[in-house]
Amino acid sequence: MQSLLYSGVFDLPWWGAVLVALALTHVTIASVTIFLHRHQAHRALELHPVASHFFRFWLWLTTGMVTKEWAAVHRKHHAKCETPEDPHSPQVYGLNRVLWGGVFLYVREAAHAETLERYGHGTPDDWMERRLYSRYKILGIVLMGVVDMALFGAVPGGLILLTQIAWIPFWAAGVVNGIGHYWGYRNWPAMDASTNISPIGILIGGEELHNNHHAFPSSAKLSSKWFEFDIGWLYIRVLQALGLAKVKHVAPTPRLVAPKADIDLATVQAVIRCHYDVLSNYTRSLKKACVAELQRLRRMSPEAARALKTVKPLLGKDQGVLGPSRQQQVMQALSASQVLATMYAMRGELTALWSRSAATGEQLARQLQDWCQRAEASGIAPLADFSRRLRSYA
Repeated sequence: MQSLLYSGVFDLPWWGAVLVALALTHVTIASVTIFLHRHQAHRALELHPVASHFFRFWLWLTTGMVTKEWAAVHRKHHAKCETPEDPHSPQVYGLNRVLWGGVFLYVREAAHAETLERYGHGTPDDWMERRLYSRYKILGIVLMGVVDMALFGAVPGGLILLTQIAWIPFWAAGVVNGIGHYWGYRNWPAMDASTNISPIGILIGGEELHNNHHAFPSSAKLSSKWFEFDIGWLYIRVLQALGLAKVKHVAPTPRLVAPKADIDLATVQAVIRCHYDVLSNYTRSLKKACVAELQRLRRMSPEAARALKTVKPLLGKDQGVLGPSRQQQVMQALSASQVLATMYAMRGELTALWSRSAATGEQLARQLQDWCQRAEASGIAPLADFSRRLRSYA
């Protein structure tokens, strides 16, 4: 009886059971990030039916999640991010509620037929999905539990099963959706509060790089900088080498040439395609000018310098993200610096270029050409330097 409780087909020491639990949960994490997230929700890659069905089967065994529900809730999160309609924003519900109860927010949203109808299109609707996976969600977990206990014993197998059940609700529904919109670093000025939790994306399959994902949702690769590592992307490359996956989209890589005297349609298209890179470089130019202005104001008006230092972290954010009170705070601080006021206003003009869907390519080219000419005639060195870089996008 004692042996049945603590050993099954495999008689593992405690640390062996821990390693097995970590390995099994990592397969689940890989299934979520590759199949549910990058393949189903965002269509960033195509999967061979063999790979696709393995992931779907494994997720049924270990999570009971329905593909259509997961994809629909996640797509709505992107469409309504950080608004009251966002299914699980810590900016709306608070960090604690999303971190520790994110799975309940997910379940609540997945129960809305309207959400599934509007955002769940294109997900599997075959015989297996209708008759087994969606119909008997809990059966897979029960089967997984039987297998775990038979292989490792009743107690170790039960603990392994509990770990598998809790892994996704905590790490994906809690940590990624909670901390990933609350704390961390940002590579890109996305129009939301998304952050990169860690530059090394192993534990959560690369989902740690959440700001990168929100900047480029349709990219199959979540790492952007040289120091970042996305293990999910490594697995996708292996699947691709085996003929089991085909990458459809990755984040655009800026290509720079010698600055052009005249802005053409190709330059406009490159600027729009790489607009997050454009904004990141503009923010660096803005903050470089801010350092010089702070030094000047400390000599002339220490009070104005203190006000400017307070709003410095806000200068790279869009006005719509800041809200009315912070917008007013920024404008009051910038009133002491004509240089920064000019650069901040011209940032708004620049971002408006890729939101003018009704403008023709020729109109956008003329507007960008005018923007560059005014930037270079402004007498503001960081602004002129940035304008020359803008002319180099190809």
